[in-house]
Amino acid sequence: MTIDRAVMVFAGTIILVSLALSQLVSPYWLLLTTFVGLNLIQSAFTGFCPAAMAFRWFGFRPGNAFR
Repeated sequence: MTIDRAVMVFAGTIILVSLALSQLVSPYWLLLTTFVGLNLIQSAFTGFCPAAMAFRWFGFRPGNAFR
């Protein structure tokens, strides 16, 4: 799995978990969804993504988006 795909899986999982938690626990969990969305937007423009750096550290192969 490449870093790009790992970031997409991680972001999607965090969004779904935070949506579930917002329904089950507190609507404030939607702030996590907002954070993930904003981080995805800024990484599209800057190429900087903390999750991609972590996946690189764990040994994932580079993809096209995050090197």
